[in-house]
Amino acid sequence: MSRMRFQLLGNDGAARRGRMGFPRGTVETPAFMPVGTYGSVKGMLPGQLHDLGAEMVLGNTFHLFLRPGLETIEAHGGLHGFMRWDGPILTDSGGFQVFSLAHRRKLSEQGVTFAAPTDGSKVFLGPEESMHIQKVLGSDIVMIFDECPPVNGKDGQPVHPRVVEKSMELSLRWAERSKRAHEGNDAALFGIVQGGVHRELRTRSVEGLKDIGFDGYAIGGLAVGESEAERNAMLDHTAPQLPEDRPRYLMGVGRPEDLVEAVARGVDMFDCVMPTRNARNGHYFTSTGTVRIRNSKYERDPRPIEEGCGCAACAGGYSRSYLRHLDRCNEMLAPILGTLHNLWYYEKLMADMRAAIDRGTFSAFRESFHAARAGG
Repeated sequence: MSRMRFQLLGNDGAARRGRMGFPRGTVETPAFMPVGTYGSVKGMLPGQLHDLGAEMVLGNTFHLFLRPGLETIEAHGGLHGFMRWDGPILTDSGGFQVFSLAHRRKLSEQGVTFAAPTDGSKVFLGPEESMHIQKVLGSDIVMIFDECPPVNGKDGQPVHPRVVEKSMELSLRWAERSKRAHEGNDAALFGIVQGGVHRELRTRSVEGLKDIGFDGYAIGGLAVGESEAERNAMLDHTAPQLPEDRPRYLMGVGRPEDLVEAVARGVDMFDCVMPTRNARNGHYFTSTGTVRIRNSKYERDPRPIEEGCGCAACAGGYSRSYLRHLDRCNEMLAPILGTLHNLWYYEKLMADMRAAIDRGTFSAFRESFHAARAGG
């Protein structure tokens, strides 16, 4: 029995309002999880994450296994103690690295052998290994080990459907092995739907995962090169087939516009490096578009990133001019202030969507959101 409890509190059209309960805290959905790949959301203290509205963060099984290694993390009582975050943690299984490190891997029925990006040494990861690592990490939500096939091949042409089918079938076999290896761990275990941009394969993946049975269901294999229209079509097709009483997680997506559109299609949970990575590159999200701080027009701009924003950067009175100066001088305060703003923006967007669903005004919210972002 999983220690996670999920309540579906209401709907507004396909948009869902829910609540995940864990011994370590509550997560209101729709929810956005900041990404802490190496046990740190870059530049952020745990208290700052709480203050800007984050309730759950994401860590990466593969990278934490390589550095610092399980013994070090276990000596701290798990990842929560190691990174000093007292809320729930979701860990990616390492399956995405199967995709992102494709040029350094050897895939078999048993699992994947990698050349470690740290020192080139051989590392093997399969479903059993991934479940063991995530148990040691003490994750509150564990992801099954899967393979994420690319949408397009090296030649830029779409991958043949049979290749995607074989990958999806392998992921289903790995899902069964993940479920068996997870026995005895009361953390929630999420299945991951694969199948590329092929409706029939997505349906087969959903049915196979439901037969095995999971505490929640992720939609994987998107944000890997498909078009926005293809991604939304897959969400339109897949989300209604998932169990109503289990949380739904869209992995690795994305822009604010993508989050709103996915919530409109029934998704509950999100993670993405975009708010933190963009902040380090001087791109700041606002309700009327993106402020690219390296643009010379901000050189003497005394305004905050966004008027009325409650983040530490804007409420603290730091001007666009000052942020541009810090960025140009490579001062570490620039990405810190930018990250505080971008994560605040993302968490406030989720809170606004939750409030709109509660009020039954999500459709109007969605329309005004897109109009404002496009008009900026």
